[in-house]
Amino acid sequence: MTTHAVTGATGQLGRLVVSELLERGTSPADVVALVRTPSKAADLAALGVQVREADYDRPETLAPALAGVDALLLVSGSDIGQRERQHRAVVDAAVAAGVQRVVYTSVLRADSTELPVAPEHVVTEELLRASGLPTTVLRNGWYTENYASTLDQARATGSVTSATGGAPIAAAARADYAAAAAAALLDASTAGRTYELGGTPFTYDDLAAALSEVLGREVRHQVVGADELAGGLRAAGLDEGLVGFLVAVDTATARGALDADPAPLAQLAGRPSTPLVDVLRAAAQG
Repeated sequence: MTTHAVTGATGQLGRLVVSELLERGTSPADVVALVRTPSKAADLAALGVQVREADYDRPETLAPALAGVDALLLVSGSDIGQRERQHRAVVDAAVAAGVQRVVYTSVLRADSTELPVAPEHVVTEELLRASGLPTTVLRNGWYTENYASTLDQARATGSVTSATGGAPIAAAARADYAAAAAAALLDASTAGRTYELGGTPFTYDDLAAALSEVLGREVRHQVVGADELAGGLRAAGLDEGLVGFLVAVDTATARGALDADPAPLAQLAGRPSTPLVDVLRAAAQG
């Protein structure tokens, strides 16, 4: 039997991937949950999943954790600025442990996008190519859940603000990307392929309409320029680093960075992406 491992298995995406693997009929004994803190995966261990300590910042934990693993899902780290070092440690450990195949969660059009998160993903893709490991690259678009943060603003002010203009955003729910990742991990024929993944596109006007439906009040989209957006974010107390990041994302979005064809994700996941309004409603209730 093939042993499938998932890094960050107690994280928001990794845990969903483990659940998808089990729902798709994978034996729990053939699933390895790689986690920084094993005690946080007690529920997975109770299901029969193998739980192993694997800390990106402690390379000595990685090769033992990957022993006997055939296919590895490398969920990209969340520490921007540290991911090249962390991912290199995982790739080196995977080679040393004899892992046969890797699936990696990158970002949409990593090698050409203006999105500020892209450079570390580009380097990781290069590391994987240089390693010789057969690799499936899943270039994920934005999470729809990222827009759940607009609920409070919309509820309080009846508006959402962006510098995206009318640009489409092909976001998808974490569960959608998790389904695609599980499918790729289970299908060895995906090795060597790069998938550009996104959900059904929506605009900020569509977001405002969905917020109106969820909140039961009219919500409008306030269109601003990049400078005005930055000023508003500073006024809200955000630090300069986060202000710069958020403005860069909106600016890139306005130029089409988050638009994508939803078909590849639907085909890989085996279902259409989750509707925007459903994600917002779940966030409002949760």
